[in-house]
Amino acid sequence: MGRIFISAAHGGKEAGGIDPGSIAGGTTEAREMILLRDLIVTELRSRSFDVLAVPDDLSAAGTIAWINARGRRVDVALEIHADAASSPAVRGASVYYIANNQERKSNSELVLMGLLRRVPQLPNRGVKPDTDSGLGSLAFCRQVAIPSLLMQVGFISSPEDRALLQNRRRDFALGIADGLASWSRVIDPTAVTPVEPTYPAINININGQKYAEQGILVNGNSYIPIDLVDQLRIDLSKSPNINRISYRRIVYIKAVDLRDFNVSIGWDAATSTVNLRSNLLVCADNLDRIMSRGNTSEVELQLFLRNNNENALVNFPDIPKLYREEGNSEGVNYDIAFCQMCLETGFLRFGSDVRPQQNNFAGLGSIGGGAEAASFSSARIGVRAHIQHLKAYASLEPLVNEVVDPRFRFITRGIAPSIYQLSGRWSADLDYGTKILAMMKRLYESARLL
Repeated sequence: MGRIFISAAHGGKEAGGIDPGSIAGGTTEAREMILLRDLIVTELRSRSFDVLAVPDDLSAAGTIAWINARGRRVDVALEIHADAASSPAVRGASVYYIANNQERKSNSELVLMGLLRRVPQLPNRGVKPDTDSGLGSLAFCRQVAIPSLLMQVGFISSPEDRALLQNRRRDFALGIADGLASWSRVIDPTAVTPVEPTYPAINININGQKYAEQGILVNGNSYIPIDLVDQLRIDLSKSPNINRISYRRIVYIKAVDLRDFNVSIGWDAATSTVNLRSNLLVCADNLDRIMSRGNTSEVELQLFLRNNNENALVNFPDIPKLYREEGNSEGVNYDIAFCQMCLETGFLRFGSDVRPQQNNFAGLGSIGGGAEAASFSSARIGVRAHIQHLKAYASLEPLVNEVVDPRFRFITRGIAPSIYQLSGRWSADLDYGTKILAMMKRLYESARLL
């Protein structure tokens, strides 16, 4: 039977120091995950599974390299995390899988259900493609060569989840072990290593045209010939983490890895076809520039919002129109502002810090450091304040409309022309700009602009 690799998130060396992960309630994510991992390993070994625990002193990149150096085709890998949120009310477990991989989605459901059967008090946040994560992609899901998943076992920032984890750690371990055992048997049901692997052929469609050569399906992942990558003028020479395999003397790469090169990937199960779209309708090199032109229509913004929250437009039916009008008025890319709004409000679900009636769509603070975020008289004024705040950071140009942003005058004008430079300024999160860009790529893919 295939082996099981288990990694406890964080604890290794990152940026010259030990990474504790999230910290809450007098404990750290690294400590809790290591304790849980050790119980899972013990339980699986008692069931005669061959389990490898990833060393705790490795960095995230080192963890992936360690697994890849040892993994075999019939092995599986799981990394366990504890999530954190600004609101202690946010709870629950979820599993992330590589996007557009239905087999891995089914594997995720096995692992998640194993935990929830043992700990039914834990809310179910569902299985999710890694493109729905804050970073837009997860290295553990994409760069580990064997089938891999990333599990969020709960929120360490939630007192309820934290208490469950600390008081019922063995139940967590039993449930995750149940799910891993089921997953391992799916990947290697016979426990016999074949002499020579045989992969099914798949069709390739590039920009609406059928490609003459076929790809292959490996563990539910679409792989395409390296020759097609060359035709797309994509240089992989500086990308050592791209998944490559050699099959019948042809080199293939995992199709989903091309997302990082602004290639949209889709899958048509009925015809076993991987669909690639590479003719960019927006300039990918300038996606991060705040003072630039938006590309989406009002309808495309509406659909994106409704697809992520079906009730989003109930209280704010004109929000796409307002962002387009206010952004265009000040020369701010309304796609950036709109995606930042989606990130800040959870697609207009809001949270405990800001109420919908405050019309504050970007977490703008009030003057004097008050406990409550700023409030605005209408949705339009709230959007206008958001646009003005972005323009203050990105440009030295004067405003077109009268100032309504309460903190406009406190910003050093033009200090952050790129959304990446909002990280650590607009938000303390150093990945804040990356998360906005990941949201934009989701928007442009839904609108078929990427």
